[in-house]
Amino acid sequence: MKPKVFVHTNHKQMVGALVSAYSMKRQSAHPEAFEVELIEHRNWRHMFDKYEGREYLRDNTTRRWLNDDLQSFTPLRFAPPQLMNYQGRAVVVDPDVFAVGDVWELLSKDMEGKAIWCCTRGKGPRNHPASSVMLLDCSKLTHWKLEEDFDKLFRGEREYKTWMNLGYEDPATIGILPPEWNHFDILNEKTKLIHNTKRRTQPWKTGLPVDFIPSENNPYSPFAWLMFVRRKLFGEYAFLGHYKPHPDKRQEDLFFGYLKECVEQGIVSEELLQEAMRNNWVRHDAYEVLAKVPPVDETLAAVRARALPQAA
Repeated sequence: MKPKVFVHTNHKQMVGALVSAYSMKRQSAHPEAFEVELIEHRNWRHMFDKYEGREYLRDNTTRRWLNDDLQSFTPLRFAPPQLMNYQGRAVVVDPDVFAVGDVWELLSKDMEGKAIWCCTRGKGPRNHPASSVMLLDCSKLTHWKLEEDFDKLFRGEREYKTWMNLGYEDPATIGILPPEWNHFDILNEKTKLIHNTKRRTQPWKTGLPVDFIPSENNPYSPFAWLMFVRRKLFGEYAFLGHYKPHPDKRQEDLFFGYLKECVEQGIVSEELLQEAMRNNWVRHDAYEVLAKVPPVDETLAAVRARALPQAA
């Protein structure tokens, strides 16, 4: 069985997921050595639909499960072991993660007996494993039963953030990757996988109405309390404003450079892109951006050039 890269997604992030999948093969020196597959929310509706509107534990409070939320795909990051019949290796990434380096380096890594390798996120006591990019030894994860574990959220037996942060795993089974394998909105000469994780500045969303619920998991943050009160009084997405431009133009160029290649090769169809624009899943000026974006290799060359010593 070949190793596999999984990109999990829903309808709102489908364009990003297709670009992500494309980038994994494009940037690899060994594209024939692994497969790439999407895990789509729509193919798991038998699991998700029965929980629509039901409350679950998250951020020290309760939330309603909404299948139309921007991130309703996140439980699917725990599906790969089942999909691989608990055999072999897999990498699973969010749909806003794009290859800069060669993912085969990760897939072929010595796992040193660990079940999971991932980066970490946060500082001090809030530092935790980041499951948005994981290398998995599927044979060591037979206890991952997605439908059973998802159901536990609604029975009060699991808390969402604890699950996403791998808090139910034995820490001894988790290895820590260097940060360049999940570079959070950082694009430099070390980056292997770039993650446009700051949702408000995702490059393909600029100018659109915000359609995600901000975090409320910091009890010491006035902002978190304000977001909690806003949501309870006015609704899930009220007063959240619009997506902002990404502060690093190179990251916008990288995404749209990949997207342009996907459109040219028919990986992202004109129909899909237009549908995404109509539904506010992709910014309305996407075609204008595509017309002006530099080639991917030119963008990456500019990134690498910044690391070179300047001439005297």
